[in-house]
Amino acid sequence: MAMRLSRSIVGKAEADAVARIIIEDGYLGMGKEVQCLEEDIAAYLGVPASRLAAVNTGTAALTLAVDATAPGTFGKGVRGSVLVPSLTFVASFQAVTAAGCRPIACEVLPETGTIDLDDAKKRLQEDTFAIMPVHYASNPWGVDEEYAFAREHGLRVIEDAAHAFGCKHDGKRIGSFGDVVCFSFDGIKNITCGEGGLVVAFDEKEAKIIQDARLLSVNKDTEARFCGGRTWDPSVMRQGWRFHMSNIMAAIGRVQLSRFENEFVPTRKHLAQLYRDCLADVPLVRFLASDARDDIVPHIQPVRVLDGHMPRVRQALLDAGIPVGVHYKPNHLLAYFHDENAAPLPATEALFGELMTLPLHPGLSDQDVQDVCAALKAACENL
Repeated sequence: MAMRLSRSIVGKAEADAVARIIIEDGYLGMGKEVQCLEEDIAAYLGVPASRLAAVNTGTAALTLAVDATAPGTFGKGVRGSVLVPSLTFVASFQAVTAAGCRPIACEVLPETGTIDLDDAKKRLQEDTFAIMPVHYASNPWGVDEEYAFAREHGLRVIEDAAHAFGCKHDGKRIGSFGDVVCFSFDGIKNITCGEGGLVVAFDEKEAKIIQDARLLSVNKDTEARFCGGRTWDPSVMRQGWRFHMSNIMAAIGRVQLSRFENEFVPTRKHLAQLYRDCLADVPLVRFLASDARDDIVPHIQPVRVLDGHMPRVRQALLDAGIPVGVHYKPNHLLAYFHDENAAPLPATEALFGELMTLPLHPGLSDQDVQDVCAALKAACENL
């Protein structure tokens, strides 16, 4: 099999779980299995299950989080603005606009790829109600400072933790504290549901809004579905979406969670450290700074290639049959989110010109990583 940049790590246990839902349960939509997944993850995080909402994508999780924290009414003008680092997957920005709000692109720190709070402060608007830090490359850098910034300016914090399931900050799991935390469980994340996502909302009112909004805002439909029923006389008071998770997705996710700590976590950490060890003596290559590395369960492996050489090095690896990714094109460079009146983001653009992403997933062997590193070293030496 050709080397993959990322891939799903699923097998017979996940297939058996899906078969159980199809053959034994017979109900494929949102029901008891979704409730069980929420309870399993709540126990893992150490939070009440009543604060969780499993959804069909990480983008849906972010959209619901923005909707629940935003002022005003959906569909009646722009509801406010959200500070977002520009170096993130477009889902972060699309979630803000999908909830009727406006994203404000902010600089990132060159050392980490995470939001630059000094720059964010300059971009605050009168209608800014939230900041969306992105835990880029699974790195919850500066979480305490981000919450302090939010409190100082009266903002809510919506953590885009799509990369950071299983990660810790100061010994506490991401998702066990904060305002609103959003995970992604798509096919290549730290755990997968095939597709999927999760919102953890620590405000009871916001959690209730999110749980209803994933089911078209039908009041208390979550409770009905978890009991095997439906709400046939719906009360709907606000905008909602069809963002709920299915039992099939939840069944996959529950198996993945059972494999996570003993199988996926040590493998991902080991491979990431092997990259650092093998590339430590390459002058042109730099790794991003991070929190304590033992607290990080890496989803992707970005590296910086200095002095303007990244395009040539990346092409050399591609020519050698090694997949190399780009995470991510800054959103302020995308036509839909470009604001010609906004201050420039030179640090973000400079970092984008250096970054490339190397293969990382539990299906890789040590030899695979060593082969990638050998090709990378050769490409740098041949410049």
